[in-house]
Amino acid sequence: MATLLVARFLRQTRATSYPLYGLVGLMILVVGEVLLFRGVKPVVNYFTPLAWTGYILAVDAAVYSLQGRSLLRSMPGEFALMALWSIPIWVTFDAYNLYLANWRYLALPESPAAQFLGYVWSFSTVVPALMETAELLMALGFFAQRSGRGWRWFLHIQRPLVVVGVVFLVVPLLLPQRIAAYLFALVWLGFVFLLEPINYARGNDSLLADLKKNRGSRLYALLVSGLICSLLWEFWNYWAATKWEYIFPMLRQARLFEMPLAGYLGFPSFAIECFAMYTFVSSEIRRLLGRRAPRRAVTFGLSYEVLREE
Repeated sequence: MATLLVARFLRQTRATSYPLYGLVGLMILVVGEVLLFRGVKPVVNYFTPLAWTGYILAVDAAVYSLQGRSLLRSMPGEFALMALWSIPIWVTFDAYNLYLANWRYLALPESPAAQFLGYVWSFSTVVPALMETAELLMALGFFAQRSGRGWRWFLHIQRPLVVVGVVFLVVPLLLPQRIAAYLFALVWLGFVFLLEPINYARGNDSLLADLKKNRGSRLYALLVSGLICSLLWEFWNYWAATKWEYIFPMLRQARLFEMPLAGYLGFPSFAIECFAMYTFVSSEIRRLLGRRAPRRAVTFGLSYEVLREE
């Protein structure tokens, strides 16, 4: 998959040369890997957020090289807000995990300050990584002019979707823990069903608005972004000293890295969920403060600027 993306990038006609900060990101990845396998601290404890920082820089630079603009380079304020809101978004899932107990963190630093740094740094990369990856896929021409016709029936069931979303998010918390532990898939879908119709109804950026225009490119880019990032999350987590381990009570025999194979099915929907959650939070905060949304979309959608203009 990485080879395909790199080959596609090298074949593309680029709007500008590859920026220096992208090379810095690639160096962070390479040097971080070397230091990780040599057991150098604190790299072994902070390898996951370090790797994702390098990845985000490298991918954003690739997007800028391809289309002359990118989230980090063209909208640094929005990128900072995305990284900031990424923290409570992931904390929401961690809060569910306190009861559902599907994963746990291992070998955390003893110092509370060091733990806090690790949590904040790691969680702040989740949403930017997904959106930057989706943006790169679109900049490379994947899913260009992709129709959303097969998904448009969601437009006709928006109110039932909201009800289903509420049920999916509430039911796991009402059942005994031994049963709820099997139901984290409901949480991975619940916020999508709940928030996408709300975003659409309130005029926020939404995938349903794309589908109404028969455009499916962002939807498919997000789905594949979730799969790509899931492989990278698990790949980099596998050798890190401070890491997570899955403990959910089923399908744990067949694994790729720490993740059971069945678990990868949840990441495409997780990408859409992060998109819906960030869009809802950022749009509603702007509305509360009396601020208009920027001309460009506030998520990964620099490509979405074209849709807004049309």
